[in-house]
Amino acid sequence: MIQVFVFYLFAILVVASGVMTIGSRNPVHSVLWLILAFFNAAGLFLLIGAEFLAFLLVIVYVGAVAVLFLFVVMMLDVDFAELRAGIARYWPLGFGLAGILLAEIVLAVLAWNAGGLDTGRRPAEAAAEVSNIEALGQLLYTRYLFIFEAAGIVLLVAMVGAIVLTRRRRSDVRPQNVSSQVRRRPGEAIRNVQPPVGQGVEL
Repeated sequence: MIQVFVFYLFAILVVASGVMTIGSRNPVHSVLWLILAFFNAAGLFLLIGAEFLAFLLVIVYVGAVAVLFLFVVMMLDVDFAELRAGIARYWPLGFGLAGILLAEIVLAVLAWNAGGLDTGRRPAEAAAEVSNIEALGQLLYTRYLFIFEAAGIVLLVAMVGAIVLTRRRRSDVRPQNVSSQVRRRPGEAIRNVQPPVGQGVEL
């Protein structure tokens, strides 16, 4: 009974925090709601015995990705009011895509319950002497190795694209000239002076 209660509690909190992530006007609040959704999703993973995925979700997504999003949103000087100015004209397209996705999910669930997608085969149970972390690693780096590598490449391209899109040239900041710093000798960087008593150093 307690498992059912905890499941519905985590599930409701995941859905509610996901809705708040999308609906929050403040981007910082959206990231905080996203972190709450990750924590509740980790609780759902613990309920099904996938403790490795739960800790991975907390350590990687909450500890790195979501916190990185939070710092990026807080540090970038982005005018979100200007970005939201023309979003109203895209509402019909967004609702249309959401309706299509919802219809696909409903049809998939109905087909599964009707037996159309059930072939009678179930996933093989992991051996008792092998932990789920070891079983997941064996499956990930054997059967799904190329998919795993492709996901890494996609994430790398996304990271490079985010850096390129957010990098802006500023006129009030002098860039660093690494080559001139390397060529500079200690005698050019240090100047020994003996200022008189009561006077400062002239730059």
